[in-house]
Amino acid sequence: MSVAPTARAIIAVAAAAPFALVVGVVVPYYWSIGLVWVAFILCATAVDGLLGAARNVIWSTSQPRAACVGERFCVSITASFPSSAQVREVRVATQVSLEVDPGRLLSAPLRFIAPTQAQGEFWLTPSRRGQAMIERIWLRWTGPLGLLAQQRSAVAGDVTTITPDIRPLRSEGVRLFQRDALQGLIAQLERGSGNEFESLTEFQAGMDRRAMDWKASARHRSLLAKHYRAERDNQIVFAIDSGRAMSEPLDGIARVDRAVSSALLAAWAALKLGDRVCLYSFDSRPRVRTGVLSGIESFPVVQHRAAAIDYSSEETNHIFALSNLSQQLTRRSLIVLFTDFTDPTGADLMVRATGWLLKRHVVLFVILRDQDLDSYATATPQTIEDVARAVTAAALLNERRAVIMRLRRLGLEVLEAHHDQLNLDLIAHYIKLKQMGRL
Repeated sequence: MSVAPTARAIIAVAAAAPFALVVGVVVPYYWSIGLVWVAFILCATAVDGLLGAARNVIWSTSQPRAACVGERFCVSITASFPSSAQVREVRVATQVSLEVDPGRLLSAPLRFIAPTQAQGEFWLTPSRRGQAMIERIWLRWTGPLGLLAQQRSAVAGDVTTITPDIRPLRSEGVRLFQRDALQGLIAQLERGSGNEFESLTEFQAGMDRRAMDWKASARHRSLLAKHYRAERDNQIVFAIDSGRAMSEPLDGIARVDRAVSSALLAAWAALKLGDRVCLYSFDSRPRVRTGVLSGIESFPVVQHRAAAIDYSSEETNHIFALSNLSQQLTRRSLIVLFTDFTDPTGADLMVRATGWLLKRHVVLFVILRDQDLDSYATATPQTIEDVARAVTAAALLNERRAVIMRLRRLGLEVLEAHHDQLNLDLIAHYIKLKQMGRL
């Protein structure tokens, strides 16, 4: 515990000097009144410290046990102190990955819920998964005169587990799979498109002529067409790159966290639609892999394993990771690959690695658009530095487009989307491939 005079005590002592000077000029024999005033303030400060002494200050914290990446949550701190003390301030220090509103070290506005209890609230926003905690709490109070401030600090013990962002499941997932929407979607997926034969139906104007069954039409002496439904029990593999490039932040949140969030929503949709899913992460080597899971009841397993995907500072080895994945897959699968590239050499190796997978599998390449590069390339330059920045950003975007065009020429599906639209765009692309019978 530390003690220090407050601004009120310092001003009161400093005021003695001009007062003693005036008295010394007017009544020279009474100039010592200034010293008496200083001694009086010092004695009052000592008395204030004794009255505000709090040997057993008790405080407690309240925070949620779990929160999602990017989700703002509240930590409440309650301090109990003697009735003669006056709590002035509560401060906290947090981890670098936690943003405290409005700053890392916040002076909390206090409200008194009882004569001897004060409460302050801090709003934290995590930018990474893991264990989030307030590292240290400082409580500062004064005596009833407000002349001496006392301060005590302690380590907070509560921890909040930061999990992958599953908020899209609560909003977009529920909206996509409401009762009526689910029935309509399943009907659309099961009938009219796909590669599994459903039934014969009378040919109608506007139907695909390639669906005509000429033998059945000859037997029944009327035009009949085959009706198909989308195949279920497909295998979907969500491969997430957790290397150095994907660990970089995008709009305040790491790219790998945005990929994990989108993969969880798409996995939930795939399990709902009767397909099987597998989660796979890698950087310089494979890291996390689940078995092939089916049924919506297995989604908590996917969510738990997704939380184990760590941030890595190592360069991604696409050839090693994807060849290892190819060896483990025993049937044709849709591989949804979340990754990024920063240089032409790494992009060339990535293209070669994904090209091998096309011999047996369907590969959907998911790339997050870099909004910073877009803004630099399109901004109106004002200085020489702006021109250099715009030229560099344009060159990087051109290299990126060249790699994407090369991937599409090889036959890969490429989805490049803004992070705000990635969730719905990914599910829409997955449903499109399912309806076309590509899986």
